[in-house]
Amino acid sequence: MKAASLFSLTALLCSASAMAGTVITQSATPVTTSGFENARRPISNPTLFDLALPTTNLHPIFMYQRLPDSVSSTAGPLAMGGDVQVYALQFEIALSERLSLVATKDGYVDMNPDNTALWENESGFANIGGGLKYAFIYDPSSSTAVSGTVTFEFPTGNHDVFQGEGDGAANVIVSGLKLWDDLQVAGAAGVHLPFDGQMATTSFISAHASYEVSRWFIPLVEVNWHHLLEAGNGRPNFSAQAGGAVPVVAAFEGYDLLNFGASNATRNRDLVTAAVGFRSRLTDDLQLGFAYELPLTDEENSVMEDRFTLDLVWTF
Repeated sequence: MKAASLFSLTALLCSASAMAGTVITQSATPVTTSGFENARRPISNPTLFDLALPTTNLHPIFMYQRLPDSVSSTAGPLAMGGDVQVYALQFEIALSERLSLVATKDGYVDMNPDNTALWENESGFANIGGGLKYAFIYDPSSSTAVSGTVTFEFPTGNHDVFQGEGDGAANVIVSGLKLWDDLQVAGAAGVHLPFDGQMATTSFISAHASYEVSRWFIPLVEVNWHHLLEAGNGRPNFSAQAGGAVPVVAAFEGYDLLNFGASNATRNRDLVTAAVGFRSRLTDDLQLGFAYELPLTDEENSVMEDRFTLDLVWTF
């Protein structure tokens, strides 16, 4: 990983609150977390795979994703290579023990492809997304929670990094959480529903298992399955990349990171990834997390060769 990336990450984590531009206050209604004290947030698929438990927290994230050497298209393999770096800050405000306000997508995207004859080195802001989470099962005595989340993604991002197109979208998600002493399992499933036909309609299923060996080392494994339900209209767009031809010729979708609106994504409807990593409970309120993720489907049918994710979760 580049030294510049590590320096940027350090700056991000040290100034997370300033970057957010948002002041988080204590919730008006006291939230009881007895029975969930050791719950830990999943790391991979962070804009969609959330903890089912409503809490008040700040969640700075850094992702370093290597791009495949070539990607599938209707014209055959296209050379790419390079990397994408994402700097983001999520937050959540618990309004009660069952209801919270969530901000799930924002941040800054820095794309550095190797094939600059076709792709451009560009950077810009991602779309903004947020909504509400409600735990319709909340049982501290059995350490069990099941919640529903509805978020809205607004097309506020920069076209140069495959953001800011269409009329926005809604995400409808169901999440579950169960703890048995040191063992935790969690899962989520949902759909991404654009408000027009330009972007792709997709679904996902994610699963998480972790075991607290010690407060400093909590190994985890996660699996994510993204599936194309309906392709976008393939209209030429995102002119800074491949002359705007990506939605026309791409034979796959970008899923959790990008949405091309590629009409030929029906050729490769699925992206399955696996992640391994750990969390460390630095204090009762602060957790550090790291995960290494790679695709189990052909990497040429995605924009992921592999991904490194580093985050902090500050709950208060």
